[in-house]
Amino acid sequence: MQRTAVRRVLPGLAMLTALAAGAAGLTGCSGASDGGSTSDSKAGGSSAAPAQPGKYRSLPAPCRAAADSKKLKAMLPEPDGLTPEQRDQLYAGVADASYDGDRHVGCRWTSQTPEETRLLSVGFERVVSYDRGAASDDDKAKQVYVRLLTDAHLPFPGPATTPGQGAANPPGPAASPPPPAAPPASGAPSAGAPSAGAPAAGTPAPGTSPSAQPELGSRVLEGLGTEAFLDDKLSAAGATAAQSRTVRIVFRTSNVIVKVEYSVQPTLPGTIPPSGETQDRARQLAQALAERFNE
Repeated sequence: MQRTAVRRVLPGLAMLTALAAGAAGLTGCSGASDGGSTSDSKAGGSSAAPAQPGKYRSLPAPCRAAADSKKLKAMLPEPDGLTPEQRDQLYAGVADASYDGDRHVGCRWTSQTPEETRLLSVGFERVVSYDRGAASDDDKAKQVYVRLLTDAHLPFPGPATTPGQGAANPPGPAASPPPPAAPPASGAPSAGAPSAGAPAAGTPAPGTSPSAQPELGSRVLEGLGTEAFLDDKLSAAGATAAQSRTVRIVFRTSNVIVKVEYSVQPTLPGTIPPSGETQDRARQLAQALAERFNE
């Protein structure tokens, strides 16, 4: 009887042991699964917050923003014989067609006189990043500016040279001074005296204009917006066509790109618009626009 009872109990104990082992395995899998979901939720929660929108959410009307009577009259001379209505229309400008006034706007002016034709255009572009988790509006605007700077074939301003960079190459020993020159022979002119018929120092050479102004050229500007550059182009000279000069200033202020383009086209060949005067007038207008955005 005892052996029979033992035989009946053993299979039941084996079944209970198997069930307990299976329950423990399920519990372990469930715990591992729960642990994985917990780590995933923690990893997802550590993502960086998106950048804030740019400083500018809209754009001013460019025709009004550039409506400084003194600056416009200096850049766009008034032709003779204009009526008051025509004068107002000249300096009011013509707005560019725009399908989104909060993203891209522009305005143009034209002044024609018997001596020359002057063209002026102003444009505003508000740059928006569609993934501010990867790049802010300012970052995208900087990318646009760098692309324009590269297209103008101007170098991107790099870090300034440190004073210690030249220490690795110390200067060599100072050269000994040259021996004094022998006194000139009797009747011969001294080395410092001008020869007969030669122009005195500071006198322009024959055939040169004493009032010729140096070319300033294209360059990166400082003190205008966040970053800025100036692009100066002079058209090729021709036998019958006059040379025109176009100055373009581009600057960035936060997430807005501002462009000012000023062109002077003389009527008579041989007349070259001076770079200094043309650049100065364009830069004054650009500075006024930068101050307008900072109001």
